[in-house]
Amino acid sequence: QSAARSARDLVQLAKQKPGAVTYGTGGIGSSSHLAVELFRSIAGVSFNHVPYKGAGPALTELLGGQIDFMIATMPGAVTHVRSNRLRAIGISTLKRSSELPEVPTIAESGVPGYEFVAWFGLLAPAATTPARIDEIYALLARAVESPDLRARQRALLKQEAPHLLARVDWLETLPEAWNGVMLGNEVLDALPVHLLHRTAAGAFERGVVWKVGFAWEDRPLGDGPLRHRAQALPEVGGYLTEVCPAATALVASLSERLRRGMLLLIDYGFPEAEYYHPQRHMGTLKVHYRHHSLDDPFFLPGLADITAHVDFSAVARAGQEAGLDLLGYTSQGNFLLNAGLLDLLGELQPGTRAYLHAAASVQTLLQPQEMGELFKVIALGRGVEPSPTGFDRGDRRGAL
Repeated sequence: QSAARSARDLVQLAKQKPGAVTYGTGGIGSSSHLAVELFRSIAGVSFNHVPYKGAGPALTELLGGQIDFMIATMPGAVTHVRSNRLRAIGISTLKRSSELPEVPTIAESGVPGYEFVAWFGLLAPAATTPARIDEIYALLARAVESPDLRARQRALLKQEAPHLLARVDWLETLPEAWNGVMLGNEVLDALPVHLLHRTAAGAFERGVVWKVGFAWEDRPLGDGPLRHRAQALPEVGGYLTEVCPAATALVASLSERLRRGMLLLIDYGFPEAEYYHPQRHMGTLKVHYRHHSLDDPFFLPGLADITAHVDFSAVARAGQEAGLDLLGYTSQGNFLLNAGLLDLLGELQPGTRAYLHAAASVQTLLQPQEMGELFKVIALGRGVEPSPTGFDRGDRRGAL
C-alpha cells in the first residue's frame, strides 16, 4: 500500500527520496510518459521511469506492487479503483470526472496548474484517395458517436449543466437540411491550414519533416489552386502565411443544407486585405497551451492547440456562393454591445460578488485590447428578416 493519498503526498515522497519513487508507462514517449513528465516538471521533483511494452503491462505491475504509481486512462483504471485494488489520488484534467467525482484533480490536490488531456489522431498513407478517406471518416464518426461516449457526455452534462440536458441531441452526421441558428464559436481557427511561403526563388508549401525532432521544410508547389494563391501573395522577400480550404468547404457544406435560418460564426481573424497585408509576413499560426500563446508549433506536440486566424472574406464568399445572404460582420465588442450585454449586466446588484465577477468577464469580452476587437462575428443566412440586432451599429461588411 502506497503512503501517497494525494498528489501533494506524492510530491513530498519524491522530495524525500529523489529518484526512488518509481512510475510505469506504456513506453518512452507514450501519453502516460508525457503525463508524468509534465507532472515532474511542474512539481520540480524526480521519479524513476520504468517503461513497459504498453499500458496494460504497466497497469498489471502497478496492481502487483512492482511500481509505485502511473498515470493511466480512465477506462483502464476505473474498475480497479472501484474494487479498491488501486487508489486514485488525482484526475489529470482541470475538472473532476463524473466517473469518479470524489477524486480531486491533480491541480487542486497539490500541483497547481497541472492539466493533461490525451487525444488520438487517425493517419492514412499519403496516396489514400479522397473517397477512401471519406469512407474511413464515416466509419470513425459512427465509432466516436458510440452509445458509450454518449453516455459519458450525458453524465458530464448532467453534472455541469443539468438544466440543458433535455435540450441536447447527438447527431452522427450533418443533417441533410436544417432550419434555425447554428453557432460556431472558435471552430474555424482550429481547422487544418496550408502554409504558403513566397520567396524570390518561387512559391512553396511549408511542411513538417523529422530530423532528430520535428522541423520545417519548404517544398515547391505544383500547378493548382495553392500555387496560384501563393503567387498572389505580397512580394516582400519572404512572405509566409496560411490558407484554409477546410474552413470554406465547411461553410459551403453548411450553407447548402440551410433552408431557412442563420449561420453565426465567432472567431479571431481579419478581412482578406488585413490578413494578407505585406507587414503580416510571418503568418498567424500559433500554439496555445495552458492559456499561453507561443510561436513554436512543435512545443509539446499532441498537448498544445495549434490554431490560425480566420480569413473572413473567404468565409463570406463561400457562404454567398452557396446562395446565402451576408447578414453582418463586425467585432465581437460591437456585436455584444448591440445585442444588449450591458443590459444583462445591469440586471445584477452592483457591488455583489456575482456583479463583480460578471463585470470582469464583460470587460474581457468587450475591451479592444482583450477579445473585443480581435474576435469578429459574421452572420450568413437565408430567409432572415430583419438582420440580427448584433450588427445594428458598427457593421463592417464593406471591409470584406
